[in-house]
Amino acid sequence: MTPCNQLVVSLQYKTDLIPILKVPTRTITPNFVYVIPDESNPNGRTVYLELTPPPEVMYKTSPGTSQQMNVLGIVIFSATMGLLLGRMGERGAPLVNVCQCINECVMKIINAAVWYFPFGIIFLVAGKILDMQDPSTLGRKLGWYGITVLAGLFVHGLILLPLFYFLLTRKNPFTYIRGLLQAMVIALATSSSSATLPITMKCLLENCHVDRQIARFVLPVGATINMDGTALYEAVAAIFIAQVNDYELDFGQLVTISITATAASIGAAGIPQAGLVTMVIVLTSVGLPPDDITLIVAIDWILDRFRTMINVLGDALAAGIIGHLCRKDFPLSGTGKVKRFIKYNNNCPKILPAPVWSIDNMSEKNNFTGKTSVYVILPHPKTVSPSTGQ
Repeated sequence: MTPCNQLVVSLQYKTDLIPILKVPTRTITPNFVYVIPDESNPNGRTVYLELTPPPEVMYKTSPGTSQQMNVLGIVIFSATMGLLLGRMGERGAPLVNVCQCINECVMKIINAAVWYFPFGIIFLVAGKILDMQDPSTLGRKLGWYGITVLAGLFVHGLILLPLFYFLLTRKNPFTYIRGLLQAMVIALATSSSSATLPITMKCLLENCHVDRQIARFVLPVGATINMDGTALYEAVAAIFIAQVNDYELDFGQLVTISITATAASIGAAGIPQAGLVTMVIVLTSVGLPPDDITLIVAIDWILDRFRTMINVLGDALAAGIIGHLCRKDFPLSGTGKVKRFIKYNNNCPKILPAPVWSIDNMSEKNNFTGKTSVYVILPHPKTVSPSTGQ
C-alpha cells in the first residue's frame, strides 16, 4: 500500500482499476426455438438457443506505479506550491531563489544544446523516414498538420481574441491591432516574444495609447505565462502524433491534453522553439512516445513564428482590455499626459497653459499619486502671468 520512496509517489504513482467478474447465480435460462429451412427436411430443422446472461463486472481500485511520469499531478502540485510560496513572502524567498537558479541553469544548458540540434535532428528525422513503409503518406499528413495549426492560430488570433476585446471594451479591435503591426512583424522575424517585448511596449504606448503603468505590468507577465498560441500548437501536435501511431484518444485523454498543454505553455520560455521542450510533458501525460516529436521538427521552425505572433497579440489585447476596465483607477490611461494646475496662496486655481508633463516625470519629481490634477504652491499669485502662465 505504501510506495517504496518519495520519488515514486511523486512521479510514477497511479491508481489501477482491477476488473472482477461476478458470476451470476444459476436461474431459469430462457430458451428460444428457431426453425431453420433445410433441404433434407421439408418441415425445417429446429434449433434450441439457450441464452446465458453476461457476468457482472466490478472494479476494484489498487495503488500502483507507471513507467511514465504522473505529469498532471506534478503540474497541479507545482502550481499549488508556487501560489503558496508567493503568499509566504520572505519566508518562502529562499526556496523561490533555489527554483529560479535551477530554472536559469537548465535554460543555459538548453541554449547551449540548441546549437547542436540541427545535426541531431537530421539523423533523427532520417531514422524515422527509413522506418516508414510509405514516407509520402506521412508527408501529406504533416502538411495537413501544418495547415491545421495555422488555421487554428488564424481563428484564435483574428476571430476569438478580437471578439473578446470587442465584448469587453466595445471598441473596434482591428483598429487596435493596426497599431501592433510593427510588433507582430518583429515577432514573426525573431520567433521570440521576449525579444519582441520592447517593440510591443513602444506600440502600446505610442500607437494604442495604453497607460504606461498597465503596459509595464501586463506585457512582462504576459510574455512569461500567456502562451495561448503555444498551448494551441501543443494540443494539435499531440493529437497528430496519436493519429500517426494509430492511437485512439478518448474524451478524458483529450481533456488531459488540454489541461497539460495549457499548464506546460505557461512554463515555456519566450525563446524560439521552446514549445518542443514542454511538448514532452503533454505527450507523456497521455502515454504517447516522446520520440515522435522529431516528426514535427521539420516544420516547427515556421509554425513557431506564427504562434509567437499570436502570443504577442494576446499580450497586447490583454493590456488593452485591462486598460479599459481599469480606466477609473487610472484616469490618465490612453494619453499618458496630464494638465498642469497651479494653486495660489489665496486658494484660487488657474489652469496653466504650459507644456504638459508625462506621468513618469511627475511620479519621479512630484510624487504623483494618480490624481488628475497636480497643485504647485507658489509664493504669490502675481508671479504667474494670466496670459502666458509664466
